[in-house]
Amino acid sequence: MSDNVVPQADPNRWKTLGFLGLAQLMVVLDATIVNIALPTAQKTLHFSDTNRSWVITAYALAFGGLLLFGGRVADMWGRRRTFITGLIGFAGASAIGGASQSFAMLVGARALQGIFGALLAPAALSLLTVTFTEAKERAKAFGIYGAIAGGGGALGLMLGGVLTEYLNWRWTFYINVPFAVVAVLGALFVIREPAGGLNRNKLDIPGVLLVSAGLVSLVYGFTEASEKGWGAGLTVGLFIAAAVLLTAFVIVERTVAHPLLPLRVVLDRNRGGSYLALGLAVIGMFGLFLFLTYYMQNILQYTPVTTGFAFLPMVAGMITGSTQIGARLMNRVPARWLMGPGFVVAAMGMLILTQIKVDSSYWLILPGLVLMGLGMGTAFMPAMSLATFRVRPTDAGVASAMVNTSQQVGGAIGTAALSTVATSATNAYLSSHHVPAIPAASGAPAQPVSPEMMQKMHEIMAGHAQAAVTGFSHAIWWSFGFLLVAAALATALLNGGGKQNIIAAGSGDGEVADVPVMAH
Repeated sequence: MSDNVVPQADPNRWKTLGFLGLAQLMVVLDATIVNIALPTAQKTLHFSDTNRSWVITAYALAFGGLLLFGGRVADMWGRRRTFITGLIGFAGASAIGGASQSFAMLVGARALQGIFGALLAPAALSLLTVTFTEAKERAKAFGIYGAIAGGGGALGLMLGGVLTEYLNWRWTFYINVPFAVVAVLGALFVIREPAGGLNRNKLDIPGVLLVSAGLVSLVYGFTEASEKGWGAGLTVGLFIAAAVLLTAFVIVERTVAHPLLPLRVVLDRNRGGSYLALGLAVIGMFGLFLFLTYYMQNILQYTPVTTGFAFLPMVAGMITGSTQIGARLMNRVPARWLMGPGFVVAAMGMLILTQIKVDSSYWLILPGLVLMGLGMGTAFMPAMSLATFRVRPTDAGVASAMVNTSQQVGGAIGTAALSTVATSATNAYLSSHHVPAIPAASGAPAQPVSPEMMQKMHEIMAGHAQAAVTGFSHAIWWSFGFLLVAAALATALLNGGGKQNIIAAGSGDGEVADVPVMAH
C-alpha cells in the first residue's frame, strides 16, 4: 500500500474498542480474581499447599504454550471468528471451573481457560490493530486498551474478595460468563474484519507440537522439584526433555518454509532483550501475588475483601507508572533508561516486603506495594513498545504473541519455582526448630483441654505460622533477585526506543510497527 493511500476508518471502531476491552478485562480479571479465591477453594476441595500452585500454573502454561499457535490460527482462520470461538470456550471453561467438585476438575477447567485464552488474546490484539489505522487514534486506542487491562487487575482483586466473602469462591469463575456473552454479541453485531489480510501459508504443526511439549516439560519440571526435589529422577528427566524439545523447536524453525516463530523476531537484541527482561520480571510479580495473598489471609487473618483492597495501591502505582511516566517518556527517552530504573524501583519495593513478620502492620506492606507498582508500570509500557520495534509488518502478530508468551511462561515458572523455594524454607525452619506437626482433628467427642495443652497448641501454631512467613520471605528475596537481573539485562541489551520510535514510525519504509503492543 502506498504512503498516500489511507484506509477508510471503521465507523464502529470506538465501539469495537469497547468490546475488545471487555474481553481483555475478562482475561486480566481472571488472573487476579482466582488468586483471591484460591485459599477458600483449597479448603473446599481439600488439596495440598504443593498442589495449589497448579491452579495458577495450569492456566499460565496452557495460555503461554499455545499463544503463538493462537496468533497463527487468527491469521489463517480469521481474527473475528477466532475471537468469538475464544470467548465462547473461555466462558464454558469458566462455568466448569465454578462447578468443580475436585482438584483435578478445577485444574482441568483452568487449563481449558488457558487454551481458549490463547485464541482470544492474540485475536483481540490483531482486531485492535487492523481496526485503528490512523497513527494518533491507534496510539490512543492502545493506551485505553492498556488502561482497561491495568484497571482489570484492580477490579479482579476487589471483585474476587467480594464474591468469595459474600457469595462463594465459585462465583469468581461464573462471573466470566456474562462478560463473554456481551463481548460475543458485540463481535457479532459491531466488530468487522477488513477484507483480505488472511495468511494462507501452511501451519507449522511440528513447531506447535515441539514448543508446547517443551514448555509443558519445563514448567512440570519446576513443579515436580517442589514435591520430589531438584535431584529426583523425574525432575531431571523433565528438564532434559524440555531442553531437547525446545532445541528441536529452534532447529525446525530454522528449516521450515513457514515457521510458527521466525527466529528473526527473537534474535533482534531489542525485541529479544525485552522478552527476556519481561519474563524475568513477571517471575517475581507472580510469586509476590501468590505469597502475599496467603500471607494476608492465613497469617494476618485478613478477609478476602480486605486482601483485595490491600493490593489496590500496587495496581494504582502500575496505572500511574504506565500512563503518567512510561507513556509520556517512551518516545523521548531510550527504553533502557525507563526499563532498567523501573525494575530497580520495583526491586526496592520487593526488598521492603522481604521484611514481613508474623505480626507485621500493613504500613510495612504499603510502601513495598506502591514501589512495585510504580516500577513495573514504568518499565512495562516501553517494553511493550520495544517488543515490536523495527519488526516487519508480517511479523507484528507473532511479535506481540511473544510478549504474552514470555509473560505467561515467566509467570508459570515463577509460581512453580518460588513455591519450591517457599516450601523448602518452611520445611527447613520446622526441622531446625523442631516444631511438631499440628495435631489432626479427631472425630471423638471434645474433651476438656488443660491450660498446659492450650499453651502447647498455641506454641505449635505459632511455630508453623513463623515457618510459613520464613518461606514467603525467602521466595520474595528470590523475586528481588529476578528483578535486579531483569534491570541489568534491560540496561545492557536494549539500544532502541525513544526518539528512534518517532523517526522509524514516520519513515514509511514498512519495516516497523509504529504503535506499542499491549499484552497482559
